[in-house]
Amino acid sequence: MIKHFINFEWKQFFRSSYWQKSIALNILMAFLALYFILTFLALGISLFPILDKQFPESDPLELLNGFLFYWFLADLLMRFFLQKLPVMNIKPLLILPIKRRSILHYVLGKSAVSFFNFLPLFAVIPFGIMLIIEDYGTITALVWMLLMVIFTLTINFLNIIIESRSAETELSFLPIIVIASGLFALNYFEIVSLSTQLANGINAIHINPALILIPLAILAAVYYINYTFLLKKLYVDGSLKAKTQIASTTDLTWTRRFGTIAPFLQLDLKLLWRNKRPRSSIFILIIGLLYGLFFYPNPAYDNLEWLYVFVGIFVTGIFIINFGQFIPAWDSGYYKLLMSQNIKYKEYLNSKYSLMVMSSIIMFVLSIPYVYFGWKILMLHFAAMIYNLGINTYIILLAGSFNRKKIDLTQRAAFNYQGTGAVQWLVGFPLLIVPVAIFYGPYKLIGFEAGVATLIILGAIGIVFHQKIMRFIVSKYLHSKYIMINAFDQDN
Repeated sequence: MIKHFINFEWKQFFRSSYWQKSIALNILMAFLALYFILTFLALGISLFPILDKQFPESDPLELLNGFLFYWFLADLLMRFFLQKLPVMNIKPLLILPIKRRSILHYVLGKSAVSFFNFLPLFAVIPFGIMLIIEDYGTITALVWMLLMVIFTLTINFLNIIIESRSAETELSFLPIIVIASGLFALNYFEIVSLSTQLANGINAIHINPALILIPLAILAAVYYINYTFLLKKLYVDGSLKAKTQIASTTDLTWTRRFGTIAPFLQLDLKLLWRNKRPRSSIFILIIGLLYGLFFYPNPAYDNLEWLYVFVGIFVTGIFIINFGQFIPAWDSGYYKLLMSQNIKYKEYLNSKYSLMVMSSIIMFVLSIPYVYFGWKILMLHFAAMIYNLGINTYIILLAGSFNRKKIDLTQRAAFNYQGTGAVQWLVGFPLLIVPVAIFYGPYKLIGFEAGVATLIILGAIGIVFHQKIMRFIVSKYLHSKYIMINAFDQDN
């Protein structure tokens, strides 16, 4: 049965419409994976000699065991924010004569062969070989390596428990932050010396290898908790049952003044307010508004006025960046229905444009108090707003014609990379880095005012030629209309 599951996922991966579009990203990720593998390999080979040289009076193995607590804590945090949970389209399988425990064991086993679990081995195995070379004994080295594998798998399944339990909450990242901060505080303030206790436990297992049964039992317990938790949810009716909530209505009659784009504008506003994932685009406006406080009060940035362009673009364009990068994927759940209606694509895109324009203007108005740090900052924020309206909004809309990944609006909002593809990673460069480069040239050659004027002029040109630019963007969307419909119809 496991062989059939692997065959299904292999076909699903290579038959996906997104596969061809993400070849460049896959190559980039392969190089990134190779970089981390070589880094961990170099760490595993050089760690023992470095510890032996820097701390000649200490045992390198015991010294390393004392730092493993921080390694495991960092590993848990990185997994929560970066590692994807094992996903498998199991609903079609639930109506087939396949045992549920077989499906669950495969899903959990799939998480065990994650890259996050293999990566530490490139440091653990070379270090274990160094222990054998340095006469620590083969048994000691093998037991230590096995312990690292057990701890890694335990953290893997523990992450799934935390992720599953917190997925239903609005601020789903808070439990892991509280747990990690609490453990770190207990150890740092020496209330409970967790790093010392962990090191003593590992050293005790070196002395008596039979004690390795204890971490094995912990691993089995964590696995069983995962198994029983997922088993309760593995039902067709249970997985498809919607939550019962009290419906609420909002008066959006004021949007009628926007004419033909009013229905689409109402749709976007309801989408933003009623769904967990896009709602984060509203909450993150607060973070964007306060972003300047990290730079403007700091005297170290007084002579880096070109950096203020980046801050201004980010502050006034945070909604454009966060919400706009997933246009039209926000509507992917009903995109086929939307495209079957007698509507004009131009009106659909103009509603998105109008929403981003309003957000940028509002953010500029709210950022006016930054004038406290100088008139230059206010000028840059105004220039950044105009640039966002006349350039960045069109860039983000054009990039949307290449979106091929469906978004699940019901998933957690924070640190959720579902629906993120190569487009979202690449579009950040023209949005944030290019305006800094545009400002820097006139700023260095002529002066600050010349750099500000350049941004304003470019933004104004974009606003003046709005109709022509939108016709070009609409043609791109029409060209890829049926490709997007097919892509959004799939579960990526």
